[in-house]
Amino acid sequence: MQKIVIASANLGKIKEFQQIFAQYNIEVIPQAELGVPEIEEPFTTFVENSLHKARHCARVTGLPALADDSGLCVTALGGTPGIYSARYAGEPKSDQANIDKLLHELRDTQKRDAYFYCSLVFVRSSKDPQPIIAEGIVAGSITEHPKGHNGHGYDPIFYVAEYNATAAELEPNIKNEISHRGKALKELRNKLINAKII
Repeated sequence: MQKIVIASANLGKIKEFQQIFAQYNIEVIPQAELGVPEIEEPFTTFVENSLHKARHCARVTGLPALADDSGLCVTALGGTPGIYSARYAGEPKSDQANIDKLLHELRDTQKRDAYFYCSLVFVRSSKDPQPIIAEGIVAGSITEHPKGHNGHGYDPIFYVAEYNATAAELEPNIKNEISHRGKALKELRNKLINAKII
C-alpha cells in the first residue's frame, strides 16, 4: 500500500482525505503520527503556504505529502481575511470573534460578496520540480447576522444563494459536495489519475 503524509492536524480534513484515497489503496497518515512539527506559514498566498507545508512534510518523512491552505476572501475588503482567516481577530483562535470582527468591518457596506478558497498541493518528494496543485472555490455572500448550527468557522454568515441558506444551515453531505475543499479534492484526484500517481 502506498502512503501519503498529510500536513494537517485537522481531524475533519484528515478523515475526508482518508475516504478519498482509500479507494486507491493509499494510506493517509497525519503528520503528527510521524512526529512532523507544525511549520510557520510565512507567505502571502494560499498556494505558497500549501507548497511550503507539503515540502516540509516530505522532507521530514521521506514520503509523498499533501497540504492545503484555505480561507474566506471578501471582495469589499480586498480579499481579507484570506490567509489570515483562522486568526482574523487575533489569538487565541475564535470562530465567534472572527465572525464579530468581519461583521463589524462590513457594517457600512452593501457589497457583501465573498468566496471560500482552497489550495491543495501534492509533492512526490521535498524537491519535486512539478508539484500538483488543485484549487476549489465556492462563491457566496456575507449575511448581516449568523444563522445555522452546522459547520464551523464563517459558515453561519456565508450565504449560498443556490440553496437559499448559509453554509451552517446546509446538511453536511450537501456542504461537502459544494465546498471549496470538496471541489479542490475532485480536481486533485483527477490530476493524480492523469499523472498516473494513483
